[in-house]
Amino acid sequence: MNSMRIRRTAIAVVAAAALPFSLAACSDSGSETEAAPTAAAGDEARAGTSTPSQKPMTDGQPFGPACAGVPKEGAGSFDGMAEDPVATAASNNPALSTLVTAVTKAGLVDTLNNAEDITVFAPTNDAFAKIPKADLDKVLADKDMLTKVLTYHVVGQRLTPEQLENGSFETLQKGTITTTGSGESYKVDDSAKVVCGNVRTANANVYIIDTVLMPE
Repeated sequence: MNSMRIRRTAIAVVAAAALPFSLAACSDSGSETEAAPTAAAGDEARAGTSTPSQKPMTDGQPFGPACAGVPKEGAGSFDGMAEDPVATAASNNPALSTLVTAVTKAGLVDTLNNAEDITVFAPTNDAFAKIPKADLDKVLADKDMLTKVLTYHVVGQRLTPEQLENGSFETLQKGTITTTGSGESYKVDDSAKVVCGNVRTANANVYIIDTVLMPE
């Protein structure tokens, strides 16, 4: 009897000693099981609450209200213009016909087509229509004056929208234009609005504007 009592006591002691380890093992196992979903939930939370940029992203695409008027297909489309040098590309855009006439009168077609990596701020037909007809006819008839006006619209590098945010650039006319804005809203010389920006041609970036720029 004494030996049986001793044996039972020993078993009880061993069982009591083993119990904390068993509980600890269960606790560790449970925490590992819960840890994975917690981390995953954290990842989902971070993904769901990531703050998007407040600045419109153009992703290298043309932007602006007047872009809707550009032909969807053919030489005058964005894809078509991207294949031609800038003067040729502009000639295929109906909204730039007055500009093309002026460039032709000034003898600048080859100059613009053969230039490398330039930016052209291209006034629309409506922009030229803001100029009183007598004054416009006078400018168109004076090749030197016309050349100065047109080359004032050209910068000797490809400008991205980000560079226009607060920029100052020398023009081919040797004057300086300033640009301001952000996202998809930009102004040139604090007067002309970009109505269709970041248009690519084979040798230029084009920003179509609603006002003709005048050098000092």
